[in-house]
Amino acid sequence: MYAEATAYTVARTGASGPEAERQVTECLRYLYLVSRYRDRLAGLFLPVEQHIDEVWHYLILQTREYPALCERLPGGFFIHHRSIAYEAYQQEPGRERAAEEALRWIPLYCREFGPFDEGAPAHWTIVRYLHQEMDMTLEEISALTPLTSA
Repeated sequence: MYAEATAYTVARTGASGPEAERQVTECLRYLYLVSRYRDRLAGLFLPVEQHIDEVWHYLILQTREYPALCERLPGGFFIHHRSIAYEAYQQEPGRERAAEEALRWIPLYCREFGPFDEGAPAHWTIVRYLHQEMDMTLEEISALTPLTSA
C-alpha cells in the first residue's frame, strides 16, 4: 500500500519519488498519532497540509487495505475523515482552544518520531506556521511541552 500511495502521489502531483515518500510517511505518522492518542487527538482539526490530506483520501479509497491498516495501528480502530474548513472549525471550540489543539500534536509527534527536521514544516501546518511566521527554530518547536496535562 505504501508503494502504491507513493506512486499515486508522484503521478497526481508530479512530486519527486523522495518527496512523495515523505508525504506518505507523514500521512502515516498522522494516522499513527490519531490511533495511538485517540483520547487526545481524534476529531481535532487536521494539522497537516492539503497534500497530506490528499494522501489520506487515497488511502481511504483503498476499501480493503485502509481498514486493515487502521486495525494494525496502535488503537486498532477505523479512523474516519472529517471535512471541515479551519474557519468553521475555529468557531466550534473557539480560537484559543483551536490553537491549543493545534499545538497538542507537537510533543506527541516528537515523542514518537523524534524532533522535527527541515522537511517537516512543508507537511505539518502548525510547525510551518511556528517556524516561518513566528521565527521559531525547529529545535524550539520540538522542545514544546503540552499546555495541559492531557
